[in-house]
Formats: sequence, C-alpha cells, structure tokens
Amino acid sequence: MPEYCVTGGTGFIAAYLVKSLLEKGHNVRTTVRDPENVKKVGFLWELNGAKARLKIVKADLLVDGSFDEAVQGVDGVFHTASPVLVPYDEHVKENLIDPCIKGTVNVLNSCKKSKSCKRVVLTSSCSAIRYRDDAQQISPLNECHWSDTEYCKQHNLWYAYAKTLAEKEAWKLAEESGIDLVVVNPSFVVGPLLAPQPTSTLQMILAIIAGLIEEYPNTTVGFVHIDDVVAAHILAMEESRSSGRLICSSSVAHWSEIIEMLRAKYPSYNYVKKCSSVKGDNNPHNMDSSKILKLGLPPLKSVAQMFDDCIKSFQEKGVL
Repeated sequence: MPEYCVTGGTGFIAAYLVKSLLEKGHNVRTTVRDPENVKKVGFLWELNGAKARLKIVKADLLVDGSFDEAVQGVDGVFHTASPVLVPYDEHVKENLIDPCIKGTVNVLNSCKKSKSCKRVVLTSSCSAIRYRDDAQQISPLNECHWSDTEYCKQHNLWYAYAKTLAEKEAWKLAEESGIDLVVVNPSFVVGPLLAPQPTSTLQMILAIIAGLIEEYPNTTVGFVHIDDVVAAHILAMEESRSSGRLICSSSVAHWSEIIEMLRAKYPSYNYVKKCSSVKGDNNPHNMDSSKILKLGLPPLKSVAQMFDDCIKSFQEKGVL
C-alpha cells in the first residue's frame, strides 16, 4: 500500500484528502506550520485511522528544504498547500504570491531529492485557465488554455495571477528534473465543513448567506463538490493514464444566481443584497471537465447538492 504526503493538512481540500487516504488504508504524512497547535490540527487526529497511520510534520512554504523530511520515503506527494486571497489584503505579495510560487518550488525541490517519490499531484485552479479577454469566445475552456497574467494584474486578480505563475513554474521544474507531475485544476470548491471552523472559501459562502459583508462578488465562476475534487486528486495520483492538467468543475454560475437558488430553499437567512461593481471576474464562460471524466471520475455533483451539503454542515456545527 503506497504511503503519501499531503501538504497543508488543515486546508479544505487537504483535510478531506487526508481523511479519504486514511479510510483507504494508506499511511499518510501531512505538513502544517505548527503541529503543536491542537486548536488547528486536533480535528485531523480524530479522523478514522489517524492515530495509527497519520504523521503530522512541520513545514513552511517559504523555508527552503522545509519539506525534505515530509516527502522522504513516500511514494507520492499531493501539493495542495497554498494561501487563498483575503480580499483587500495590502500585503498581497508576502501573504499570497510568494507563498504560492516559492512554496510550489520548495515542495518540488524536496520531491526531486526524494528517491522514492514516483508522482507529484499539484492542486492548481481553474483560476489559472479562465482569466483572459476572450474567455467567452473560446469557451468551453479546456486544459490547453491559460490565464493571461496581464489581465490578472489589470483587474487585481492576484490569486489567479499567483496560481498561474506557480503552475507554470511547476511544469518547468518537473520537465527539468524528470518529476512525473499531474495537475488538478478545480473550480470554486463547495461542500460540508470538516474542520471546526470554515476555511477561506467556506468563510466567503458563510459571509454571503449570513449577510456579514456589504457586497457579494461580481463573479461568474465554476463550482465543484469537495468529494469530486478529492476523487480527482486520487485518480490523478493512482491512474497510470493520468497526465498533464485535469480540469475538475461542475456548473458555472454568477453569485447572484447562487443567492437566488439558496434564497428559494433557505429563505430565513440574511443574504447579501448588493453586487460588487468590480469588473474582470464576471466573464461568462464554461469549463470542460471531459478529460478527467474519461479517466473514470464519476459524474460531477450538482451545484444544488454541494450547497445543500455545505449549509447542512454549517447548521450542524452551529456556525449558521
């Protein structure tokens, strides 16, 4: 049974990946900045099989060689650790761009030193694909398409900018060092809460439903269920035919449509009413997930189901 490393274990995708791999009987290592922080990592130790088969290792995206110990001796590495942009962060370079790009380089350099690592699966994003002036004209967008970094800079889309550059750097490094790299490009990930508190993407959903912000984003985006994203990562690692980039995205919708759908089903919440006037993130487009579906990923779950699962978990955990 292969042993795997998952970077950034307290993140939304990473935590579910750790859970799924443990349930399948794998030994798993995961990295966090502070393994002693029980408040942050405690929920990982409660996962089935964690006490016997999980190891939590200290690592930092910005520290060279920081991932050497975590990847030494494992069969494969899932690099999911990456900061998600907090809106209006003035320190976008230090808090988002550097950790995203330098972190990817650091993890791949550690994988290069490891004699055992057979494949690296990188979590990129549809954000590295869909931001370009002609998105609507060339839609549905597929694995050949890339976001235009100048477009990202022009519209302050710093998360997309960072993810695009980090993924390009990963492909360059993989080619130079002979690493077998497969990249998963999920869209906006939605689903039930696993950690005690919502992580960044779920915080945004919670803020929109509970009216905690003044405006909802003027964004047209693909959505995807966390279960599908985790299954896509495992398929990318374990299916020998997996290669290149793999888009994982269900339906595309504007946030106004999501709010309308939720208000009809859950009318009692205080939804944000005003849409932001910021342009650049609202291009109509479609994402083509046929490549990963052909590899054997089951049909993707609907937007209604992923938001139902998300809201139900918010209610159960008492955050909504």
